[in-house]
Amino acid sequence: MTSMKRITPISNFAFYILYFTFCILLFGCSSEKKTQELSSNIAYQDNKVRFTVVTDGVIRLEWAQDGAFTDAKSFVAVNREYPEAEYKLNETDSLVEISTAKMTLKYRKGSGKFTPDNLSIISADGIFPFTWKPGAKQQGNLKGTYRTLDGYDGNEYAYKEYLEPGETPEMPIEDGLLATDGWTLIDDSRNFLFDNSEWEWVAERPDTLVQDWYFLGYGHDYKAALKDFTIFAGKVPLPPRYAFGYWWSRYWAYTDNELRELVHHFQTYDIPLDVMVIDMDWHHTYPGKGGWTGFSWNKWLFPQPEKLLNYLHDNGLKVTLNLHPADGVAYFEDVYPAMSKAMSRQEAKDTIKYVGSDKNYMSAWYNEALRPLEKMGVDFWWLDWQQELFAKEKPDLSNTWWINYTTFTDMERNRDTRPMLYHRWGGLGNHRYQIGFSGDALITWKSLDFQPYFNTTASNVLYGYWSHDLGGHYDPPGDSINPEMLTRWMQFGALSPIMRTHASKSGILDKQLWRFGHKYLDVLRKTVVQRYELAPYIYTMARKTYEEGLSLCRPMYYDYPEAQEAYDFRNEYMFGDEILVSPITAPMTDGYAAQKVWLPQGGDWYEWSTGTLLKGGQTLERRFAIDEYPVYVKAGAILPLYNGKTKNLSRNDEEIVVTIFPGGNGESTLYEDNGNDKNYAENYALTKLSSVWENNSLNITIGSRKGNYKDMPACRNFKLKVLASAIPEKITVNGKTVNYSYCGDELALMVDIPETACSKEKTVKITYAADAPDLTDGLAGKFRRIGQHSVTLRYRAPALAFTEELGTMEATNRSITYEPEKLNEKIEIFRRNYAVLPEIMKQQKCLSYEEYTLPESEQQWFLKAIDWKK
Repeated sequence: MTSMKRITPISNFAFYILYFTFCILLFGCSSEKKTQELSSNIAYQDNKVRFTVVTDGVIRLEWAQDGAFTDAKSFVAVNREYPEAEYKLNETDSLVEISTAKMTLKYRKGSGKFTPDNLSIISADGIFPFTWKPGAKQQGNLKGTYRTLDGYDGNEYAYKEYLEPGETPEMPIEDGLLATDGWTLIDDSRNFLFDNSEWEWVAERPDTLVQDWYFLGYGHDYKAALKDFTIFAGKVPLPPRYAFGYWWSRYWAYTDNELRELVHHFQTYDIPLDVMVIDMDWHHTYPGKGGWTGFSWNKWLFPQPEKLLNYLHDNGLKVTLNLHPADGVAYFEDVYPAMSKAMSRQEAKDTIKYVGSDKNYMSAWYNEALRPLEKMGVDFWWLDWQQELFAKEKPDLSNTWWINYTTFTDMERNRDTRPMLYHRWGGLGNHRYQIGFSGDALITWKSLDFQPYFNTTASNVLYGYWSHDLGGHYDPPGDSINPEMLTRWMQFGALSPIMRTHASKSGILDKQLWRFGHKYLDVLRKTVVQRYELAPYIYTMARKTYEEGLSLCRPMYYDYPEAQEAYDFRNEYMFGDEILVSPITAPMTDGYAAQKVWLPQGGDWYEWSTGTLLKGGQTLERRFAIDEYPVYVKAGAILPLYNGKTKNLSRNDEEIVVTIFPGGNGESTLYEDNGNDKNYAENYALTKLSSVWENNSLNITIGSRKGNYKDMPACRNFKLKVLASAIPEKITVNGKTVNYSYCGDELALMVDIPETACSKEKTVKITYAADAPDLTDGLAGKFRRIGQHSVTLRYRAPALAFTEELGTMEATNRSITYEPEKLNEKIEIFRRNYAVLPEIMKQQKCLSYEEYTLPESEQQWFLKAIDWKK
């Protein structure tokens, strides 16, 4: 049954009675409706109540005492028309019943304001059961996020002396959109609205008695609930591609010379970089010339800032500057005359106060204070709001929420490139204005341990792009940075939404990676490089965030809602669709971190750093050296990656390494677009990837690219990489036999694809012998450990002369690379020797002035260093 859009409460009500009577006579009292492609989806309306089916999992519930329903956008609900939704309306003289595939709503007609006595919603068959009535309290909310990590040591506020009476130190993380109860109610009754001006501005709701609720019924289909939320609350925008590279940030009074030297060092050490963050010292902070707030370049440090910005851009970098806007625009600022003129005020030696809710002020601020800097070369803004949470002019208006909105939409309206900002969380609805700046966490293992959980719960409010101060911000234990802690933080950061280092203004908190010696520099550089290798996969998953509301870092219960471990292992998370991460957040013991890992059932998991295929459906303890990390890829996954040579993400014609993991069949997609334009909603391209085992043959398809976007390259190089691969008998690409190379370090088969045209499908068939060996028992990790610690052992015992057994073990990976046709033989020898390695170590001799056996202490050190187990 269809209710028409209300014109006035009385006329609509009269029409509704006539129409309802006609439908009963003609069709009976039950009808099924499909809406048009876009519709208001109003299922029922009378003179005080309106029910709107947003999706089969969301119903908007409105009661208005005066019958005036709200059609204007609110801060949370910005869409008022929705895609097609299916529902059934059953109506009697006294009851309204609306049923969807997920729930049934019942309301007693004419009974007024929603109460437990007149309104109920129950789950449909096949949905995790729930029953809801107004006033019901959730028991299992899975939490959302919090404005900032400022001052927190983990989830506990470190400076308890500043707490208010009765205030607890535990972080008050807000409730999120999901709960184990299977339902969520969003009360939008008192939220601010947007007006209908060209640049939509804050408006207050009429001071009338209303209930404006959104009921989400999802059972345990958490993913569906998040997508449903985007239908009425708007999508998560796709950040520009460069945002997923490495950001350098430091609270430091840099000079032009020092920043150029910094870029030179990144290039010298071959460390990729995309974003240069310049903290508040870009402007004057000198007493009488500035402070926290400033808009005029400090030309003592930057004599010609436009030339520095040009230099950074010429080196492929994007630039963001720090802003503290709260103190307004002082009379000594360069922009003061233009601001005064734009606001039609007399110039005087006073400060133009910041009033975020004043459209006149904000328009002048963007046009006169920020726009000239953007034209000079500032790519986006770091809004570091540190003052009052709420605007004095509108006490309930969050300055944080509001400046996120105004800055993002100002960019949206006034530039061709993709809008992006960098600020703290302001509240529900801020998912539309990202990236998030999480603030100043303490430098402790406890802080690191909290951040994986903080990331994943934020996805429950779609705030999936938190950027943390990797390595922590201030107050390190001791008088220096702990390199192990920094390395583990960076490894986590490489598998986070945004990878950005930062620290407080302190000489001992310099996180330039080359400061930490070769042992850690090699690992830190490799960590950044691996982030860039993952960039095509990450960007593809970011598109999924835009399409479906699924953040890059997701709690395990999204995919495994009925497994208790998915809730208990709260630090584990899925990094996109195919990768599971179990972050190391505690120091090592004897060179290894012992990590308890839960691997969900439903398939096997490939431990990437060691090359071990593990069964799903178990909890086990694994051990990781400093250059290893608990990353698990679904068996058979096929991922689009870069080749390790990418220096930043400004280009879009890099070689794609289609990487296949052992253990099954797989399929995925490579997403690409212009990278920084605003037309990505329609202008993009997809390439389907698949791999299927048939007997002893692996068949891989790189599909023809579908779609189009500005500056799309017609061709690109593709390489195929098959991990834990035996040596094939034959390889064909599009029916023609081709050669291959082999990487002994990863036991990976490498195949160059001759066809480069993206419009053409590429099919690869790899045929193996029926008795091809299984290489998924951790051989790659054993190669690496023996190779590294053999070098260290020779430094500990310089006179050591390896026997043939130990020498060939150390060289196995290199030997296989040189002679892959002998892989089976060399693997068999390695495994045989590894099984009796303690006996082999007893045979090691040292040759100096006389021959002697390697001391037992060194034998035991080596076995412990490689974590040998029979």
